[in-house]
Amino acid sequence: MPEPSRSLRQEMVAVLRGEMRDYTRGSILRAILLLAVPMVMEMLMQSIFELVDAYFVGKLGAAALNAVGAGASLIIIVLAIAFGMTMGVTAMVARRIGEKDPEGAGNVAFQSIMAAIGISVPIALIGVFLAPQLLRTIATPEPVVAIGSTYCAILFGSNTAIVLLFVINAIFRGAGDAVLALKALALANLLNIILDPILIFGFGPIPAMGLTGAAVATTIGRSVGVAYQLSLLLRRKTRVRIRRPRLDLPVMGRFLGISAPAVFQMFIATACYLLLFALINSFGENTAAAYTVSVRIIVFALFPAWGMGNAAATLVGQNLGARQPGRAERSVWITCFINSGFLGLVALGMHAFALPLMEIFTQVPEVISIGKDCIRIVSYTYILFAFGMVTTQAFNGAGDTWTPTWVSFGCYWCLQLPLAWVLAYPGEWGAHGIFASIAIAQAVLAIVGVILFRMGRWKHKTV
Repeated sequence: MPEPSRSLRQEMVAVLRGEMRDYTRGSILRAILLLAVPMVMEMLMQSIFELVDAYFVGKLGAAALNAVGAGASLIIIVLAIAFGMTMGVTAMVARRIGEKDPEGAGNVAFQSIMAAIGISVPIALIGVFLAPQLLRTIATPEPVVAIGSTYCAILFGSNTAIVLLFVINAIFRGAGDAVLALKALALANLLNIILDPILIFGFGPIPAMGLTGAAVATTIGRSVGVAYQLSLLLRRKTRVRIRRPRLDLPVMGRFLGISAPAVFQMFIATACYLLLFALINSFGENTAAAYTVSVRIIVFALFPAWGMGNAAATLVGQNLGARQPGRAERSVWITCFINSGFLGLVALGMHAFALPLMEIFTQVPEVISIGKDCIRIVSYTYILFAFGMVTTQAFNGAGDTWTPTWVSFGCYWCLQLPLAWVLAYPGEWGAHGIFASIAIAQAVLAIVGVILFRMGRWKHKTV
């Protein structure tokens, strides 16, 4: 006798409780929502890390905020590697799950974890010993280098936890177990929120550590989150089955082959961000502080949209594995329109509340004014950018990581960077020219992404 159908609310409750579901069958819209909600919540949790640090560090002054911005601009290289690896592991795990091969998915998961550890250890050594020199490479003022070197060294030294947190959550997402990724980040965030004020300002016998305390709090939170993730995998609380944990060089080679262009893809975007931050630094400490705060607010707003993009990537991978390319394509277009509607509302909210949002993090009038303008200008093309975010993730979910890599190179390096310099200096728009270049590049990326996605070559990619 068939089971009675459940409402969307009942299914959502079941998914949030950890119940497994087949996303290659049934309503596409329901599949998108069931995947997207925990993924959106996960992305919000990820952005809370940055916002919490900015909130408490902001009370230490503009120089401390600038140091956090400089450190984040460098650690974003680590995030580029982590994000790139997540694209590879999501594509391969989702494809194996779509093929109904949970042990194959587990093998991919183990190889990705080993690769993450092997790559992150050398980065840790470089960051720990060369933190001041790294800060100087992005034109960081010497007073900021003095107070930010230890902060930066701790972040780099703990980058294994950062990379593993991303990679293991990508394993969960590719398998459709997005709620597990949400739980891991919720635990890490809770610890960070509790420890940040204690370690930054001191509490009882615990001395005030200032900026260093923010790095220590974040490191502890992420490390505990990784320990929780590993416990879920080892206790088989996910549909991924790691039965024989051993190195499988052919599988690791395929994983690295898919991840390498994705890492390059993210590096293109993050290196562009680094160069933009160097340009921003040329306009003074207050402008750099304003950019640091406003970017965190912008990222907080965009992470839910990235969560919907991640849902599309999982659906593409699983449906291609189930040999349903038409369903994969329909999933992407539906997600695009949902995302565009969401970001349209976000853009309206940014315009209306940019000023009070900045005032949460700082009371310096010039920082507030510049940051407010940055938030509003960048949000102008959000409705278009929503399509770019989803189609880019769809390519990655199919394992076609080269296409979005070249799109990113064209939009960020060939368009955004030159345009930022032209508008900022010859155009005499100052920092506002840099903000405008970001908005324009977002729009162009969306248009190119949609055109290439419609061509359909991604449907024939094997992973």
